Amino acid sequence: MGIGHEIARRFGEAGAMITIFDCNREALEKTRTAFLAAGLKTNVFCVDVSDQEAVIASVRQAEAIGPIDVLVNNAGICPVTPFLKIERTEWQKVLEVNLSGAFYVAQAVCIYMAGRKRGSVLNMASKNGLDGELGHAHYNSSKAGVILLTKTMAIELAHLNINVNAICPGYVRGPINIQVDNDQFVERFAESYIPFDRVGKVEDVAPIFLFLAHEVSRYTTGQTFVVDGGQLAGQKPWKELLRNAVPGSS
Repeated sequence: MGIGHEIARRFGEAGAMITIFDCNREALEKTRTAFLAAGLKTNVFCVDVSDQEAVIASVRQAEAIGPIDVLVNNAGICPVTPFLKIERTEWQKVLEVNLSGAFYVAQAVCIYMAGRKRGSVLNMASKNGLDGELGHAHYNSSKAGVILLTKTMAIELAHLNINVNAICPGYVRGPINIQVDNDQFVERFAESYIPFDRVGKVEDVAPIFLFLAHEVSRYTTGQTFVVDGGQLAGQKPWKELLRNAVPGSS
């Protein structure tokens, strides 16, 4: 399962009521069934986060069930397309889901948090929002936007006792990249780029969300937390990477 599934499970096991938004109804029902069977209090809403009106309506329904005290803004898509071949529709879709979607959900939820003068918003950014990567111009741009959105929200909402932070995972083995990257690629990637010499697991990322949502972190806001096994701290063989991605490059 992906990072979002693991984060939700961890919060549920900690006693929270879980409310999940997703545009994949089948995946939602599968998760809800599994969580309920495990004794986790779970509600699900089938909603596309790039549809602002649908987001507002779904947040209103979720608030009627119970107050949203912690928002994990996790929805995102990550197509791989060379910069010169990205078409406008693909660019817009990535920005609409990853950046506009994060804004729509956060704004809809924070209106309620503001009324209660409490809350924690955890925006899922990415290592790619801090460091470029070939084939991800739209994804990288969207995640950089999430980081600056986080900082601005933190400044504007601090007086309402709402803290806002961003989490930036590095390469994490999950459902999306499992379909694309074979084991040989993953092993080579880890050896080349990650000081810990392995790619991340969803279990490596989820705990920081619980920490930042806890009362002990109430004075922490506007920050960006990188969970990448040291990838950003190291040098990268860019020429080798470029040759692999763009045949004929020197």
